[in-house]
Amino acid sequence: MKFDYDLFVIGGGSGGVRAARIAASEYGARVGLAEESRMGGTCVIRGCVPKKLMIFASQAGAAAAESRGYGWQGAGEGRFDWAEFHGKLLRELDRLEGAYTSGLVNAGVEVHMQRARLHDAHTVELADGQRLSAKHILIAVGGRPQRPDIPGKELGLISDDLFTLDRLPGRVLVVGGGFIACEFATILQGLGSATVLAYRGDAVLRGFDAEMRRHATEQLRAIGVDVRLGTNPARLDREGAGVRVTFEDGGSEIFDAVMFATGRAPYTKGLGLEEAGVRLGRRGEIAVDEWSQSSVPSIYAVGDVTDRVNLTPVAIREGHSFADTIFGARPRKVDHRLVASAVYTRPHEVATIGLTEEEAEACGPADIYVASFRPMRSLFAGSDARAVMKLVVDGETDKVLGCHIFGPEAGEMIQMIAIPLGMGATKADFDAAIAVHPTLAEELVTMRKPSRRVGAAKMDKPAASA
Repeated sequence: MKFDYDLFVIGGGSGGVRAARIAASEYGARVGLAEESRMGGTCVIRGCVPKKLMIFASQAGAAAAESRGYGWQGAGEGRFDWAEFHGKLLRELDRLEGAYTSGLVNAGVEVHMQRARLHDAHTVELADGQRLSAKHILIAVGGRPQRPDIPGKELGLISDDLFTLDRLPGRVLVVGGGFIACEFATILQGLGSATVLAYRGDAVLRGFDAEMRRHATEQLRAIGVDVRLGTNPARLDREGAGVRVTFEDGGSEIFDAVMFATGRAPYTKGLGLEEAGVRLGRRGEIAVDEWSQSSVPSIYAVGDVTDRVNLTPVAIREGHSFADTIFGARPRKVDHRLVASAVYTRPHEVATIGLTEEEAEACGPADIYVASFRPMRSLFAGSDARAVMKLVVDGETDKVLGCHIFGPEAGEMIQMIAIPLGMGATKADFDAAIAVHPTLAEELVTMRKPSRRVGAAKMDKPAASA
């Protein structure tokens, strides 16, 4: 059968763009791609990139204040101009979108700027009614923010909306305690909004190492965020120009804006997946195997739509591996077991890879190495903020099982730590490295004695049956 394309990609985010570009430019495949919104997807247009730029903006005022501790007079006496910053931000996003689009076109990919859905296992239907056939179809539509199912939920903003605000709210409620909630609370407070963060748990960043969670929670409070744990909104009502929030405990307050950061879900609704026979998981994610192949052999999926590890670099690696496997005769799987990540709070970031202390404790004996200290730069300027470095080490093999960092530029450090951990480094390997002084990262190679040992002895493995 002759197809219009060798590959058709639905979704112009990081994973889909990488797969399309590699398949076309490196392997000569005939590739089409459809994107219903803006090229670049969540990360480039309404996620990682604008968020990080806003984090930089939110840090600038504190950096100016810190400079006074180093003798600079009159620093930090200006005010933040949202309109000026926002205009520059939008221009940068336009530039990036253009770069993504031109990269695809130059690679030979035919771009369709409209929504696409499956018609059958080898056919996609565009919003204009046109049907196109492909030997292989890749779904890379990502995920979308979700609002909690409470009365008045439509009055709340989602994370996408933060990048389109005409002006910053004077007083804002951020609902949630994950990556996005912590980062956006940091941004809004840093840019001048009086910020309340309401989270139903007992510390932010559920799933992270408990020690890192505690420090992240305390830091949000230290920078001025009103953190309310064990708190959840029950309903939202419009009141004048604001929103009245009634909480589950019966109390209520008025905010200029409410932002929900209560999770994301795979964006699979209306794609024709079930009709085409594609099996979905409990949350609507596309169920795939280790090769990113769905239950329909010609249909694959990468990125957040599969709900495996929902991070941009993972989607990129999955998309590249798909192209290498299908079009390059270079079979490659993605190992999702050891992936580093970072939360860009301020002044200290939270970065992590591998097992938490709690996970290690459940597996068997583990030695926990911890260094807690006041960094030189902020200490000299008069800050009491502490940084924390933590290694989780197998008590029997000496292999480093996890690393957790709470400190300035923690994300930069964890990227380098991901390399030795991926190679199976031991604590002795870390000890053998000579420190670079004076740096924050030197603490990772100078911790000689464990702070504590956790976990019982590992149980003997049962003998294999004859």
